[in-house]
Amino acid sequence: MSQSAPVTVVDAASIRAEIAALLQASVDHDVDTLQRLIDSSSFPDCKAVDVQDPLLLENGAIWNQLDRNQETPGCIAFRLGLETLYQLMVDAGVRAEMLLNRLDDAGSANATATPPAGDAKLDPESAKYLSSTLSVGGDKILDAELNGVMMAWESEIMKQSAEALLASPGRRILNIGFGMGIIDSHIQSHENRPAEHHIIEAHPDVLKSIEANGWLSKPGVTVHTGRWQEVLPTLLEDGITFDAVYYDTFAESYADFKDFFAEHLLGLLEADGVWSFFNGMGADRQITYDVYQKVVEIDLFEAGFEVEWIGIDLPDLSNHWNGVKRKYWDVERYRLPVCKFVT
Repeated sequence: MSQSAPVTVVDAASIRAEIAALLQASVDHDVDTLQRLIDSSSFPDCKAVDVQDPLLLENGAIWNQLDRNQETPGCIAFRLGLETLYQLMVDAGVRAEMLLNRLDDAGSANATATPPAGDAKLDPESAKYLSSTLSVGGDKILDAELNGVMMAWESEIMKQSAEALLASPGRRILNIGFGMGIIDSHIQSHENRPAEHHIIEAHPDVLKSIEANGWLSKPGVTVHTGRWQEVLPTLLEDGITFDAVYYDTFAESYADFKDFFAEHLLGLLEADGVWSFFNGMGADRQITYDVYQKVVEIDLFEAGFEVEWIGIDLPDLSNHWNGVKRKYWDVERYRLPVCKFVT
């Protein structure tokens, strides 16, 4: 009669002590001790970071905290090819940003008075931008502080965005935010040129450029002066709807963008319409770009939209930032959003 293998009995106190030691080593950032404890605890595929990072995040560690080299933990994980850790940081970022956005939404909902749509409160950053003097011309638009408002390297993005919006001729299209007029030029030169091309622009210097370059006299083009928060309610009142919409504003928050697609766009877009936006949220580093792709997907779905992403490889942009205060793009691949109502 064969004898069964002896069974090792581990008492509860020993297990609790082992867990406590693991947790304490994580809290102390003592990676050597943590790895030694893991190795002695029958977890052959586990690494110290697998224990430490989730613990830190669960206890309030900031997902996008910068180190002395201006890198976040996610930036380092991405650079080193640590995919599991990178996705952990992305998920932490999504949770944090969704929570912050929900708190902002709650704050807005609890406001004592809601102004009429045409009297929407002007954000300080937007007010500062709209009253600033722009440098318009050449291959870029800069504001008074030398921030890049729009740059010519975006042309391929705008070309493919116009392609996604103009699947057939004779459409009625709206562009919010003229800037350098890059996408508007691609719309006008497209083989499926629209029957009506509406443009909303608020900045006085850009409006002067629009007039100087003959846009006011182009057949089928209508330029609406003002902020979209002021213009869109008027279009809704007039019963004007669109087959395609593009959104690309400057000096506005994510809350403004969400208000646009969750509150205003629903009544402006035809049932079979399509819309897109310049997807530059968090594009100064890969992890924030990935985080906000997921955040916007969730918010779009809650508002009744589905989104398809088209990848566009970008050229080396290192020589495009001369004279620009801040490099607002540092991602190699652009994700072009194509949005429709959920079916």
